[in-house]
Amino acid sequence: MIRLKNVTKSYKSKIGRQYVIQGVTCDIPTDRNVAILGRNGAGKSTLLRMLGGIDYPDVGEISTSKRISWPLGLATGFQGSMTGRENCRFVCRIHGVKNYKAIENVVWEFSELGAKFDLPIKCLSSGQKARIAFGMSIVFDFDIYLLDEVTSVGDPAFRQKASELLEERRRTSKIIMVSHSISQLRQFGCDYGVLLDNGRMKNYEDIEEAYFDYEKL
Repeated sequence: MIRLKNVTKSYKSKIGRQYVIQGVTCDIPTDRNVAILGRNGAGKSTLLRMLGGIDYPDVGEISTSKRISWPLGLATGFQGSMTGRENCRFVCRIHGVKNYKAIENVVWEFSELGAKFDLPIKCLSSGQKARIAFGMSIVFDFDIYLLDEVTSVGDPAFRQKASELLEERRRTSKIIMVSHSISQLRQFGCDYGVLLDNGRMKNYEDIEEAYFDYEKL
């Protein structure tokens, strides 16, 4: 299980403090493929970042014994002055991986960036950075992969390759996925739903019921 205990997350804005999640206590199963649903701005990506440990609640805690990826395709954790290759080596050190050359070669090949892989990250487009981030995410073995509209990255050929690799990972791992498309959620085997609305979270054992309520928002 992923356990949220009295979790609140908010941001300051010109119209006052905006709550993404407010006082939520609930469990998210780790033996199911989970869909996170909600309107634009409901906080789906923020929740995903907190589950991946790259953002934190204002109060409360999120705990689990499972190894969870950072959101696939998210490049905000890169060091901009370092190259794609150097960022790969840095992530390998964090995860205690010694054969970093094999890892960086896999990511280089997967990203299809060629020589641009050795440019500083800040010189790359958001799409190019997302390719590297996706490659680095998928090259490690996690119990749960976090997906945030990740298959929209890149051209059709790259999206197809990414989908095929995710399908392979899904055979041995679970996913938590943000998407507005019920067909995509079904494609990735999501059978459990979490609906975000006005700072609250509602869990559903049936993804179809979750999507039905989401469409009524």
